[in-house]
Amino acid sequence: MIEILKADITTLKVDAIVNAANNSLLGGGGVDGAVHRAAGPELLEFNRKLGGCATGQAKLSPGFRLAAKWIIHTVGPIWHGGGEGEAELLEKCYRNSFLLALSQDIKSIAFPAISTGIYGYPRGSAATIALVVMRQYELQFNRIVACCFNAEDLDIYYRELDKLRQ
Repeated sequence: MIEILKADITTLKVDAIVNAANNSLLGGGGVDGAVHRAAGPELLEFNRKLGGCATGQAKLSPGFRLAAKWIIHTVGPIWHGGGEGEAELLEKCYRNSFLLALSQDIKSIAFPAISTGIYGYPRGSAATIALVVMRQYELQFNRIVACCFNAEDLDIYYRELDKLRQ
């Protein structure tokens, strides 16, 4: 079962949260900044050793001061109109995050709306991609959370999930 929540992802009690990171993995704005602030300075020090992350890929770090034991960092695509493979890269973000989680025996995971902030990915399209991939993995996890930042995103996720169920 996929849960759709409006919450601060940094407070969720799950095995792992997914961070919508930038390529450096050294912090930024939006979800990335919030995750770094909540996890504490140890996250920055740990991530310096990871050597960055390519768009669509995922890397793992401890959760440090978070309720979650793990942080899965993934780098979403910047929206350029849809003709530069953005959908495939966004799908890879979710898929590679799930595969990394499975390799660590993670059973509960929460995702933000990857690439929909400053990276400009259309929120409805991004929600559809997220939910399609989540549904492919839902039997392998005890809990999958689509964590929305605001009520508008919450409505978009519910609407897109309803469309997928039809």
